[in-house]
Amino acid sequence: MFKKRKIPHTYVIVFFIIVFSAVLTWFVPGGEFQRQAKVVNGVEREIIVNNSFEYTQNSPQTWQIFSALFHGFVNTSNIIVFILMIGGAFWIMNESKAIDVGIFSFLRFTKKLEANRFIKFLGVDNIIITLIMIMFSVFGAVFGMSEETIAFIIIFVPLAISMGYDSIVGVSMCFVAAGLGFAGALLNPFTIGIAQGLADIPLFSGIEYRMFMWGVINMIGIAYVLRYANKVKKNPRSSIVYENDEYWRKRGESDQSSVKYYTPLSAWIVYIVILIALVIYSVFLPSSELKVGNSSTILPIIPVLTGIYAVTSFVSLLKSVHFFILNLLLYTILFLIVGVMGYDWYVMEIATIFLAMGIASGIAMNNSANTIVNLFLNGVRDIMSAAVIVGLAGGIIVILQDGNIIDTLLYYISKSMNDFGRIASVSMMYLFQTILNIVIPSGSGKAALTMPMMSQFSDLIGVSRQATVVAFQLGDGFTNMITPTSGVLIGVLGVARIPYEKWVKWITPFILILVILGLILLIPTVTMDLNGF
Repeated sequence: MFKKRKIPHTYVIVFFIIVFSAVLTWFVPGGEFQRQAKVVNGVEREIIVNNSFEYTQNSPQTWQIFSALFHGFVNTSNIIVFILMIGGAFWIMNESKAIDVGIFSFLRFTKKLEANRFIKFLGVDNIIITLIMIMFSVFGAVFGMSEETIAFIIIFVPLAISMGYDSIVGVSMCFVAAGLGFAGALLNPFTIGIAQGLADIPLFSGIEYRMFMWGVINMIGIAYVLRYANKVKKNPRSSIVYENDEYWRKRGESDQSSVKYYTPLSAWIVYIVILIALVIYSVFLPSSELKVGNSSTILPIIPVLTGIYAVTSFVSLLKSVHFFILNLLLYTILFLIVGVMGYDWYVMEIATIFLAMGIASGIAMNNSANTIVNLFLNGVRDIMSAAVIVGLAGGIIVILQDGNIIDTLLYYISKSMNDFGRIASVSMMYLFQTILNIVIPSGSGKAALTMPMMSQFSDLIGVSRQATVVAFQLGDGFTNMITPTSGVLIGVLGVARIPYEKWVKWITPFILILVILGLILLIPTVTMDLNGF
């Protein structure tokens, strides 16, 4: 009998990818494009100068595979700190049992919905998963939600487990959904906005066809997730992460009857302090400019949310401190959306607001300062492995950059697209962007690297620049959900406690379907007369 081979640890897989990247630096010649600064949508970016590639001295990497780990931690430090702060904050909240109470209440509510025959026929869970995925897909399509999904994993994975599914379904609800929206990219300023600006075409033009693409991509994507979810619901042990989800099942073992519903004085104090802070912000920020794509609207959103918070928090405090903490979570998410759309928030601001939420939750539960600190440290320890893997994965990019071969790979692939027909050429552009996304997962960075060259190339072969932008957006979107160089993906899997190799096994058929779908959606951009093309 052959001994069953043990699947390598995720850390081992990432390290071997680093070693493989180092091996490439010995065989791929060094090279670089000249770059110049260009202002795109008000932001200065470094872009490639066309026909400027030159071979340079290569830089084979050896012992640098170890120093790359250090540099990987430095380069991804913002996401690492973000994960640690989110983990600590949610551990404080979890200790209050507020999320357990929320899940219990939510499941009771869904049971009541089954009384409606039509809803029961469609499936309450199917409706819930679909609506949540559409919401996050809109976030991905409109303002490029990506890193923010890490914070939601701690909410949706326990919810999915409680509903009888697995952690993959929980990750799909937010991360995969946002990825589908990111690929559809209706108004995403970080991909479509930059790509169209560099291609010198009207900002967010061609949105009609992109709306169609977004709808098709989400229809296929949500159907795939629902099919898998129903399979797991029927037989939980069919899940490839059934053993891994034992952590979440044990963490969710909470008897509702053991929860004591009460409201301490400290919770009322937290309510008043937050309300005073929000009132002050409402005075200084009576209106906010919320940007959606190339358009914006000015709304008194902070005063409105402050007023609603005052009422809903008061009502929740009358019920129990647990519902007040859930209310804090809700308004943290709402202010996160306002911050991203109106004030250009990124991981620092998002981590800060969640940390404030966690501390407020601890004080509301009448915990001492030492207790809150110890809970925070417990959360940091619990999520440390997720933060570490992000830093390790960052070392892959470091090796390729220090080896001076990224531009060479870019040059080789672009040369391979010569002498093709229009459909074949735009398909090659799409394939090129898809492969490149595995090496450079940053959408804005890849746009700055490739669009100046691709837009000029499209003119030569008679393909509209808009079609080139679509090839970029689709190629940029799908593989974000599988590439090990994506700090967001690695962070999401770390928080969800899904081994990378198991995620790859599940997501690979899905990615193949999406890549083929993207190729099909590209063809009309060349063969049909579409508005904006």
